[in-house]
Order: sequence, then structure tokens, then C-alpha cells
Amino acid sequence: MPRLSLWILPLALVACNKKEAPPVVYGPTAAAEDPANLPAAGLAPPPVEVGGKLAAMWNTPVNTLQGQPTTLGAYKGKAILVVNVASKCGLTPQYTALEALQKKYAAKGFSVVGFPCNQFAGQEPGSAEEIQEFCSATYGVTFPLMEKVDVNGDNRHPIYQELTAIPDASGHTGDIRWNFEKFVISADGDKITRFSPKTTPDDPSVIAAIESGLPR
Repeated sequence: MPRLSLWILPLALVACNKKEAPPVVYGPTAAAEDPANLPAAGLAPPPVEVGGKLAAMWNTPVNTLQGQPTTLGAYKGKAILVVNVASKCGLTPQYTALEALQKKYAAKGFSVVGFPCNQFAGQEPGSAEEIQEFCSATYGVTFPLMEKVDVNGDNRHPIYQELTAIPDASGHTGDIRWNFEKFVISADGDKITRFSPKTTPDDPSVIAAIESGLPR
């Protein structure tokens, strides 16, 4: 019996450990947790001039992560960074730089707006409550998060039906390529700059797009 107990204890510990969330790996982007560590603005790609073409997008109903109805129009008048997010992705540490941007520019008329999405390798499987808990406890997220949506395919949310028509600097249009693809929309709603998932939120070109899009 004593020998059996010695085997059971390690197995129990392994079983417990398997239930724990994987540790967050902080890369260079996560060093921007303090807004003071954000780099200076660089050179932004030329934005796409949309004028009033996306008027319907601003009025499209969407629920917050807490289930409250809203629209993107609630943020019009601010520069916004729309981003599809996920909790279990290699790019998840980008949350830290997103929050740093929120802290630095919110008072100047800016907000990140996150859209959880589970379409990329099932990397956002949790409930609304689980997503909120993860973002708050792990990254201290204060920017608004919307309900989980599809950004590609037949059930693509109408907001993303409009945004995916916008090309990035390389000319890519259409489907969102992975978690954390970004769209910086100017405060007047007339200009949109699209960035690939691998372009981190603290990239000087993203910061330049934000600063040029702030309300005047």
C-alpha cells in the first residue's frame, strides 16, 4: 500500500496540472505594458479613404461581452482600433500592447475595440465570462470587448463584411488571416488603415495611424 500511494500522488498532481491554463509567454510586445515604453510614432501606410461608404457599419447592432446592445457608432468621434482577439493564440501577448495603447491614448479620444473570435484553430473556445476573466486577470484589459463573432465565412458579422473589403499596405483584401488583425479607423470615420496580425500593436506604423486618426 505505501508503494501504491507513492504512485498515486504524482499522478494526481499531473492530473491537476493538466487542468491549469497554459502559462502566458511574454515576448517583446509584452514589454510595452507600461505606456511609457511605447515607441514613438513612425510612418503609417496611406489610409484607405472611405468617406461615408461604410455608414451602415456604424449602425450595425452588436452586443458587448456582457450582453449589452451597442453599435460601433457609440465610438464614433474617437479613433478606434478594431481587432479580432483570442485567448489561446501565440499572438495573445499582443493584449499587453493593446492595453498600453488604451491607457496612453484614451484621454485623447481613442479606444481599442476587441472582437473575440474562435475561427482560427479554436483558440477562443471560452464563454463570455471566461473570456472576460482571462482578459482582466491576465492582462488587466480595460478596453471594450464585444460578443464572440465570426469574421470570415457565411456567418461573417456585418461589421467585418465591411472591414474585410479594405486593403492593407500589401494589397491584401478579403478574409481575416488570423487572430489579431487590426483596423485603425479615424475619428471622423473617413479613413481606415489595415494591419496584418503579425504587425504588433506597438509597431511605430500602428501608433502613427492612431495619432493621425485622433480627433482634432
